[in-house]
Amino acid sequence: MKEDWQLQFIQKIILYRMDCVNTLHYALRLRSEWTDPPPMVIFVDGELVLEGNLNAFSNPAIEAGLIHFRALLEFLGPAEKDGMLTNRTRNKNGEDVGIESFSDPNGRRLVMVDPKDALKVYGDKRKEVEKSLVQVIRKTNKALAHTTQELIRAPGDGALLSIACREIPNLMNKHFFEPLRLPLPKYNITQRTRDA
Repeated sequence: MKEDWQLQFIQKIILYRMDCVNTLHYALRLRSEWTDPPPMVIFVDGELVLEGNLNAFSNPAIEAGLIHFRALLEFLGPAEKDGMLTNRTRNKNGEDVGIESFSDPNGRRLVMVDPKDALKVYGDKRKEVEKSLVQVIRKTNKALAHTTQELIRAPGDGALLSIACREIPNLMNKHFFEPLRLPLPKYNITQRTRDA
């Protein structure tokens, strides 16, 4: 049985972070449709509350999503060193919560994800997936303070980040939710098709 703080952590932190990554993926797809941001309006409860352009949504969604994505990766264990995935150092101060803070229903403590083992399942796409996950860490380390427009215009960055967004739910499911016998949460942002 999971302790009360663990259930709260999953419900309030993990699920929220995964939702933010889903929103990041949606914002990347949406923003990549235009070279220049088109006008945008936001309605809340039928009332117009914001007018601007698409960057008013996409930039903060991308930036916040990257931060939450990196936190999920570090929660699982992977970190980046010299352009490769490696494991983060173990929790030294006792305040950080990682996958190793949880136990499966049989009482076995979960272990940090070994990047080499995690990437094996991707076969010949392993290098691309690793590069995409490294890109998330690097963007949060080095490029987040800069305009997120670079995420769209820099060759390959948007595509790499989209790959990473598709893979983090798989990693979370295989290494966290399945061992805890919890269902993978489903997040769906609804959208309407636009008239041509």
